[in-house]
Amino acid sequence: MFKRKINITRIKKQGKEDLQDIVLIEQPIDLFLNSEPLVNIICLPKDLRELTFGFLYSIGVINSIEEVKNVKVSELENNIFVELHNRNDFKIGDINIEPVSRVVDTTCGITSPWRKLIKRRLDEAEAKDKLWFKDLKIKSDIIFSAIKKMHSETSLYRETGGCHGAAICDLEGNLLSVKEDIGRHNAIDKAIGDMLLKHGNFEDTFLITTGRLTGDSVLKAIRANIPIVASISAPIESGIKLAFAYGMTLIGFVRGKRMNIYTHPERIEI
Repeated sequence: MFKRKINITRIKKQGKEDLQDIVLIEQPIDLFLNSEPLVNIICLPKDLRELTFGFLYSIGVINSIEEVKNVKVSELENNIFVELHNRNDFKIGDINIEPVSRVVDTTCGITSPWRKLIKRRLDEAEAKDKLWFKDLKIKSDIIFSAIKKMHSETSLYRETGGCHGAAICDLEGNLLSVKEDIGRHNAIDKAIGDMLLKHGNFEDTFLITTGRLTGDSVLKAIRANIPIVASISAPIESGIKLAFAYGMTLIGFVRGKRMNIYTHPERIEI
């Protein structure tokens, strides 16, 4: 269960009434990798399989869906068990993560040990070269249109106002994956995981989101080799620095027919 009705009192135009409202329910989900506890993700308990694959991919535990032998989701116990084909490819002890750092909450996202792991994987994959040399072009109207489409597909946001949306689109603005979560970074992980499960290709795609463009969010898109990220919200300095360094086009405040491009504007055409 990820939502429920509650009784509220609403004041509107000097009037007062009792009615019911719908609120979302967040849950802590424990993810085990090769029988060892890896992380505790506080999230909307929906699309957990997609979240699992997206999280493991975005932080660099796996490079492809084929590396995963089995995933078992226990919704009653809020547990996810993942087994890799080659257990020696990733060792939890190598990242030197403390228990408190294993919690991924809905506000701050991943902690420093996870960021270091992602950057190490990006260096190994020479991600800077891959994004810098992507010279694709896209019309601004396509991004405006994609944002509108995402709004129409994020039903939980329209119903509750309590979650974020993220979508991966092709260069024509078609939505390839749309996901929602209380945490903006979880929504991105779910969209990435959904693409992996569909055996989709991140080439010639762009990412749109409702959340702030923090360093964590940008790192996840860089990890998927996505060259353009746009949001209706603001970017943070950490996100801008990473986007510039890796050759990503970062766009904020996409509202109506207006947007602010913070890095590499040459990809966006009028």
